[in-house]
Amino acid sequence: MTRIEFLQQLRQALDNDLSGSVVQENVDYYNQYISDEVRKGKSEEEVLRMLGDPWILARTVIDAQDGTDRSTVYEAGGSTYTDFESGRSTQQESGGQKMHGFGFDTWWKKLLAVLAVIMVIVIIFSIITGIVSLLAPIVVPIIVIMIVIRLISGRRG
Repeated sequence: MTRIEFLQQLRQALDNDLSGSVVQENVDYYNQYISDEVRKGKSEEEVLRMLGDPWILARTVIDAQDGTDRSTVYEAGGSTYTDFESGRSTQQESGGQKMHGFGFDTWWKKLLAVLAVIMVIVIIFSIITGIVSLLAPIVVPIIVIMIVIRLISGRRG
């Protein structure tokens, strides 16, 4: 891929989600970055390889713009934005609002879900035992009195 192809793909990926001036600003920035790195002695191909896929780079820029930076996805060494690689957005428009999905695609999200379920179970158990401990001083004497009354009334007959 050449610099021109890279910048065209970056522009195309950014056009759907950002204003024209922000798109141009980012394209100019990465064009300048590539030039600076080439001046430092790196080949254009090497710089483009370091930058990676322009669709993924665009996703990072878009997420940084709207405050939903997902750079930790790449640090986990896992998934990429495959829909962006093919040129489609993974975000769905709903009433003008962007909706981000929450999947259980990493171990810590699964662990967090399990801990949440355990916490709910513990809270329910605590509430039940609390109710029992509040009612026990009232219910136990009533049961004892009822048993005594039955025993006494059973002897009379």
